Formats: sequence, structure tokens, C-alpha cells
Amino acid sequence: MPEPSGEEIKHPREKIYNKIKLRLSIAGIVLNVVIIGILAFSGVSPLIVGLVSGFLSNDYLIFLAFIAVTGALYSLIDFPFDFYGGYIVEHRFGLSNQTVAAWLIEKMKGAAISVVVGLPVAVVFYVFLKLTGWLWWLWFSMFIFFISVFMARIAPVVIFPIFYRFRELESDEIRERIGRLLEGQGISISGIYSFNLSKDTKKANAGFTGIGSSKRIILSDTLIERFTPDEIAVVFAHELGHYRKRHIVKSIVLGSASIFLSFFLCGELYRVTLGYLGYEQVYDIAAIPVLLFYLTLFSLVTMPLSNALSRRYEREADRYALDATRDRDAFISTMEKLADMNLADRDPNPVTEFMFYSHPSIKKRIAFARKHAL
Repeated sequence: MPEPSGEEIKHPREKIYNKIKLRLSIAGIVLNVVIIGILAFSGVSPLIVGLVSGFLSNDYLIFLAFIAVTGALYSLIDFPFDFYGGYIVEHRFGLSNQTVAAWLIEKMKGAAISVVVGLPVAVVFYVFLKLTGWLWWLWFSMFIFFISVFMARIAPVVIFPIFYRFRELESDEIRERIGRLLEGQGISISGIYSFNLSKDTKKANAGFTGIGSSKRIILSDTLIERFTPDEIAVVFAHELGHYRKRHIVKSIVLGSASIFLSFFLCGELYRVTLGYLGYEQVYDIAAIPVLLFYLTLFSLVTMPLSNALSRRYEREADRYALDATRDRDAFISTMEKLADMNLADRDPNPVTEFMFYSHPSIKKRIAFARKHAL
């Protein structure tokens, strides 16, 4: 591990780490808005469409070429930020196990999946623009709802294994502890898997994924290696809480409602703006970045609300874990270990937590556990 800098000597490592990550997140948001804004309002977008139109005549091919060109340009601009935050910073703080080659391979996998999933969705979006006019938002919102359900169903069994190797949980001791927990809750679940997160990072993680027959709880190998059976039971109970409270289903439903609203409102702004910018049709390819600009602004405005809802779900899952295990000490030690392994800021600035945190701070989660009646 590199020697600590002067700033790291003065301040806790987790504060420095999270400050860097926050700055990179804000820089990424600003960069995204600026790039889309330039495409939407500077005349660059019509220029790109004009260039690709010289080689292609079909609107759908021009649309795909436009996506390819703008996507490639954005990736080139964003790559230094991505590499610095995802590789250099993680190595600087001793969290990453990846080589440069391994990091690039994971990025290429992610890009390939984005193309395989994203391009068909983009084509459907353009089909609705062409065929349904200003009602595109209604039809595309319904399509996105079904795609969200479909992706939630297949992600654990098709997409996640592209990045990690999943195995049925092998530890008899942990299985026995989880089995006792399930008996007390009257729940039967067979999908408990470990995955090799250690190939990428020293951090620990767990999650409840999938819907229908693909429902499963996943625990990272780093968590299984470093946590006691009682602590793993707490983590398992927390993820089980998400299942019992139907948080995945609720997230899909509320997310779809947000999509309907954002597409409608941004579509209306798009309609008003087109005339001022000299565009004639809703499906004018050069005008589409205007719509994306409004959608980006909408997502930024609603981000704190989305994070607030996520924090509420996490509190509900924490409450369920405490009630199910009745083990306050294991819950607190779990939070402390997770904070240490992930370099979490235990007590972030309240504004930062409100704007950017999808989980309550570790300090608040421990305080809740201390006060919660068992």
C-alpha cells in the first residue's frame, strides 16, 4: 500500500477517500450535463447528423450511427475520470485487487452489455417517436416498465455471472446459523450464493436480487471470510428484510411511475423547445439531445427523493434484521466491519448524505440499533 500523504495523516483515510469519490461524482454529473447541453443547444448535434447522413439514407441507420458517434465521444472524454476514480483511487487506498488489464476487461464487459441491451431499447424509443408522435412518452414508458421487470428477472442468472462466479453457500456453520434464522421466521429459501468479489476488491457486499424464480441472496466471499456466522446472519436477515418488505417490487413500480412522469413532463418541455430551435418533427434525430438534456435535469432534481426512499428501505431492512436476530452486538460489529472494509464515512456531512447516500450513514445505523427495543 502507498505511503499516506500529508492530508491523510491529518484526516482519517475514510474521510479523504469519500471526499475524492464525492468530488468525482459531482464532476461526472457536471460533465454529463455539459456534454448533453452542448449536443442539444450548440449546433454540434445537427453537424453530426449531417455528417452521417452523407453516408446513410435510412433514418434508423442514421439514428444508430448518431448514437455510436456521440457515445464514442462521450466515452473518450469520460475515460480519464473513470480510470482515475475506478482504478487509481481504489489502488491508492489499498482497496483494489485488479490489474489494469483486469479493470479494462471488466469495463469492456460492461460496455458490451450496454450495447446488447441499450441499442434495442434505443431503437424501440425511436420507433415510438416515428409512429406515435407526441404520445411517444406513454408507449415508451410502458415498454420500459416491462423491460425493467424482465431485466430484474434475468439479471441474477444471465448478467451477474458474466462478472462473477456464483456458488451455493458451502459453509455448514453459516448454513446452520441461517437455517435457525429461517426457522424462526417461517421462511423457506434455497437461493443463497457466494460470489468472488475478491477478484476485484477488498470491499465486502451483499444483496437481494431477482424476482420470481430468480430470487436469491448473494454474499461476497470477502464478507464470508471476514465476518462471524452471527454477523453473516445479520447481513442475511437485512437482505431478507428487503424480500419480506417487497422492496424490489416496490422499487420497480415507483421507478416506473417516475419514468411515466419524467417522460411526460420532459416531453412537454421538448415540444415547446423544438420550435424555438428550428426543428420541425418530434423524431428529428438532431433534436433528441434536447429531450435527453431535460431528462438528465429531471433525474438530478429527483435524485435526493430517490435516495431518501432508498434510505427508508434500508432502515426497514435494518429493523427487520434486529427483530429477526435479536442480536444488537452482532449488528453493531457488522456495521463497524463494513465501514472498515469499504472505507465508509461513518458520519458524512448531512447535505452530502441527503443528496448522494442511498444508505443511512453508519453512525445513524448504529445509533438506531442501540435505541431499538428487542
